[in-house]
Amino acid sequence: MNSKFQIIFFLGCLCWMSYTCRQKTPEGERLVSKVDVPLEINTNGNTIMTRFSLPKGYTRISSDSTSFSFYLRNLPLKPNGSLVTYYNGELKPNRNVYDAVVDLPIGKRDLHQCADAVMRLRAEYLFQNKKFDSIHFNFTNGFKADYANWRMGKRIIVKGNQVDWKRTSHHSDSPKDFWKYLEMVFSYAGTASLEKEMKPVSIEEMQIGDVFIQGGFPGHAVIIVDIAINQTTNEKVFLLAQSYMPAQEIQVLKNPNNIDLSPWYGVSEILKELRTPEWTFKKSALRRFSN
Repeated sequence: MNSKFQIIFFLGCLCWMSYTCRQKTPEGERLVSKVDVPLEINTNGNTIMTRFSLPKGYTRISSDSTSFSFYLRNLPLKPNGSLVTYYNGELKPNRNVYDAVVDLPIGKRDLHQCADAVMRLRAEYLFQNKKFDSIHFNFTNGFKADYANWRMGKRIIVKGNQVDWKRTSHHSDSPKDFWKYLEMVFSYAGTASLEKEMKPVSIEEMQIGDVFIQGGFPGHAVIIVDIAINQTTNEKVFLLAQSYMPAQEIQVLKNPNNIDLSPWYGVSEILKELRTPEWTFKKSALRRFSN
């Protein structure tokens, strides 16, 4: 990709980015533009765990079959080489951003963006395990949108900055009604509110399911979907996934900092910040769900 094309593409991106998630790369830096040569990929693998091989000397950390970490590393993937699809059916060109596409529906509204995908994964894990009372997220204004109320037939009524519950339906645990709940959350929650809900954790204590997040307008979030450790050096490597904007399918990210390790990221490489293909986070941006 030549410099002229990079400039044209970058300016074009700025035209359609809104406040929720925007490109952010430190001044004077640029993303790796050459074609990455990732570690060996099992093209027949249909989950994160079966698709991506490990760096030499590394072993995946163990996870219980009922855990969030197990759920994430077993997310279904589209066939190798698939492109990300936007909510409107258009395709996202892969300009050295992602190595795989998660095979989950995202709806037909421009809602399933960065923080929304993180909340969706957490909520769907809890929903599948029938932990309904643990599903709750705060709106940007502080309103607690808990699924326990929603499944009892109550619905959220928004009038300006005033938000309240009103019983307008019947009890339901159906996936269809659950998705309606999620789309309500997507509409009024985001990186700013999600960051406040989560607790800070150190890089050294990183776990699958932790989130690098910068709350704000704009803001962004990526989630750790797998971790492996070197049994000799105790060095950790991890995989990241994100959605972006406009609303799009979740994707497993490439590592623009180390093409030989990509798509894995090394914890030891994060000195002051974590640089991903479409955002740069401070080292201190790691967070964990409290429930």
